[in-house]
Amino acid sequence: MKPDRPFEPFQCAPGLQLEAHERLVSLQFDGMTRRLDRLEGQMERLEKRLWLTVYGVVAVILTQALQPLLMTL
Repeated sequence: MKPDRPFEPFQCAPGLQLEAHERLVSLQFDGMTRRLDRLEGQMERLEKRLWLTVYGVVAVILTQALQPLLMTL
């Protein structure tokens, strides 16, 4: 008696194992690349915020330094 669907022959060879390993490494590398890209974007946004903070502090210091000079005029 023959089954309705014959099983496909199981292929197992060092070449197939190497191919599977290469696919796995490729998926891991792609995932790592996506995470690094996302991290770089977050670092750029943080850098922009840091510079805005620095400019804000400098602006406050300058206004406090110039305020007495403007009061005397």
